[in-house]
Amino acid sequence: MGGWFWWMIFGMAAVTYLPRAIPLTFLEGRELPLPVQHVLRNIPYAVLGALIFPAIFFVQENVWFGVIGAAAAFGIAFAGADVMVVVLGSIAILAVYSLIF
Repeated sequence: MGGWFWWMIFGMAAVTYLPRAIPLTFLEGRELPLPVQHVLRNIPYAVLGALIFPAIFFVQENVWFGVIGAAAAFGIAFAGADVMVVVLGSIAILAVYSLIF
């Protein structure tokens, strides 16, 4: 393996570590403004929606599978559940749906 391999490993480590370490270092002990806290609290839901929403339109076998899964995830998230509860709840609802139909 050439020297480029180790530079590539180092580069990947840096671009993974720095975006996490810099805010932790500079924001330690400071309280963020309330609007910023609200935005940061909603980022996991936005990312989850961005990853899953396109797949709803491309369900091959049963279109209702995607629609019911999206409605379940939206309803659970709208009720104020955590991201893991949203994911596991929609999986559970779709598991029951697949057993029935």
